[in-house]
Amino acid sequence: MEFIRMKDLREYHHYTQMQVAAYVGITRRTYSNYESGKTKIPVKVLIKLSDYYHISVDYLVDFTDDPIPHKRRRTE
Repeated sequence: MEFIRMKDLREYHHYTQMQVAAYVGITRRTYSNYESGKTKIPVKVLIKLSDYYHISVDYLVDFTDDPIPHKRRRTE
């Protein structure tokens, strides 16, 4: 499964794969593999990405077209 929204969000915000990977705490290659669907994305990474972009995980993985996250507890 390719995560097109991950790439679209990254490009919309003018971020490089390196910038997003550094925020998440992974290598650029690992992030690239997540974005292309070559590697499964751990839930913790999805949560960090949703925090980074201020969107819901459901939106990130294309389960909904509503990017606004529900009220939630802090993850850290």
